[in-house]
Amino acid sequence: MATKRKLFEDVGDAGTTRPATTTGVIDAGRKGARGAIRVWLMVLFALVFAMIIVGGATRLTDSGLSITEWRPLTGALPPMNAADWASEFAKYQAIDQFRLQHQWMTLADFKQIYWWEWGHRQLGRVIGLVWALGFFGFLLFRKIPTGWTPRLLFLGALGGFQGAIGWWMVSSGVTSGTAITTVASTRLATHLGLAFVIMGFITWYALSLGRTERDLMQARRAKESKLFGLSTGLLHFTFLQILIGALVAGIDAGRTYTDWPLMAGQFFPPQAFVLEPMWKNFIENPGLVQFIHRMTGYLLFAFAVVVWLRGRKSAHPHTRFAFNAVFAALSLQVVLGITTVLYEALLPVALAHQALAVLVFVLILRARHLSLYPVATSLRGART
Repeated sequence: MATKRKLFEDVGDAGTTRPATTTGVIDAGRKGARGAIRVWLMVLFALVFAMIIVGGATRLTDSGLSITEWRPLTGALPPMNAADWASEFAKYQAIDQFRLQHQWMTLADFKQIYWWEWGHRQLGRVIGLVWALGFFGFLLFRKIPTGWTPRLLFLGALGGFQGAIGWWMVSSGVTSGTAITTVASTRLATHLGLAFVIMGFITWYALSLGRTERDLMQARRAKESKLFGLSTGLLHFTFLQILIGALVAGIDAGRTYTDWPLMAGQFFPPQAFVLEPMWKNFIENPGLVQFIHRMTGYLLFAFAVVVWLRGRKSAHPHTRFAFNAVFAALSLQVVLGITTVLYEALLPVALAHQALAVLVFVLILRARHLSLYPVATSLRGART
């Protein structure tokens, strides 16, 4: 006898069950280990930051030429005995910096500058190792989010290139019979500039990985184009000022004129164009290079005021706070820059000036990121 079916009863075998619906497959494939990779990037950031500070100390203590050879592998081991130290010291005694500038040095004095340079190079090796372990580990376990493998590989390529640039810089000062006692300031600026480029990419990637792909896609629709353009300009302007600062450090221009706001009692420094050909004065004349650094600093601050005033009008609280932080840090940097001049680039003050430059650069990147990807908030200010 046929049984009546209920109106909404499923047709088919009673014992058949439907599989559970799986959602979010695309997002799951794109997600990867975003949090773990972000932590790894932050470790790399801290190491690069330490590298910049140690590099600054190496330059200010005239330690950069103490190791006269580039040995990427065997150079990881420092001199282990008296014979090794004597050999390293003899190599240093053969270059112009020792013969013309450091003849007073004993082996004990040489060891002090040697450790600065060895530590700087060792940090570079550590950064390379941390990158390799992280990248290939995430790659092996397939934890890299979709589309991120080329970006993370690019960081490693930049790091390797930076090592080559470092030796290219040092080799310009490891000379004999040319009366050159320092590295070329333009090569120093290239080396420092690339360090900031690497740090910039790490920062941008870490900021992006801190939010989901879906969140970023939705936030992009609320992009503040005008503010993004202004922050991009401020970022480039700041980078230019950092490069000019490297030129100042490369020729010790910060210790040449130590009065402010004038230079040797006048607005424009004396003997600003004594070198021949004339273009050399723009990169090798201490007075003119420091003058350019000062004037660029004033212009940068004026432009920062414009960007800050525009940033205050943002409809997003997080973005407004980010631009307030940029302006506060940049204002402090101006004061610290003046202090560095007045104290003749004293090591702690000069290093603080360099460290704050990193903070300013990173804060601008953060404000720029929030201009491109605003954080949506409720009327009460809570993040949605």
